[in-house]
Amino acid sequence: MLLADWALGLGLVLVCAALFIRSGAFDVAASKPHSLLTYWITQATMTHSVKLHARDIAAPTPFTAGQVIAGFCAYETHCVMCHGAPSVARQPWVNGMTPDPPYLIDAPQRWRPAELFWIIRHGVKMTAMPAWEASMSDRETWNVVAFLEAAPNRQPGLYTKMRQAGLCPPASGQ
Repeated sequence: MLLADWALGLGLVLVCAALFIRSGAFDVAASKPHSLLTYWITQATMTHSVKLHARDIAAPTPFTAGQVIAGFCAYETHCVMCHGAPSVARQPWVNGMTPDPPYLIDAPQRWRPAELFWIIRHGVKMTAMPAWEASMSDRETWNVVAFLEAAPNRQPGLYTKMRQAGLCPPASGQ
């Protein structure tokens, strides 16, 4: 009897979920933030998924100064427009994204290097975070991780000084 009750309960949940999905009641507008419940569900799901999928990735340590500079250049090219940087605001069009792309100054406190690598390589569904594996090599991805790992230790204004120093070669086609 217990199994039949469980199956009936599961069936009822699935029918209710299907009715909710078909109703269109969930507001998918990016102009409105997620509810606290939706935000919690998506954040918890993403966190557990990243930790699971990154568990067997080994970070090349220690990171070198050259990797940090190369990572800065990749971050400047691919990431700063959405995630900002110390003393650098995100692009105004990012304000229309839901959820907002996080600032990454504290990323190393929230994620291990292997997890950052996995996020950058594979992206995150339903967040506008793209998968960079098709356009960045493993080495380039680790360089971005090296930059993120070093970023919290930077003095205010150092990012803009690095920009002004011309450390990065011009992007191809410019």
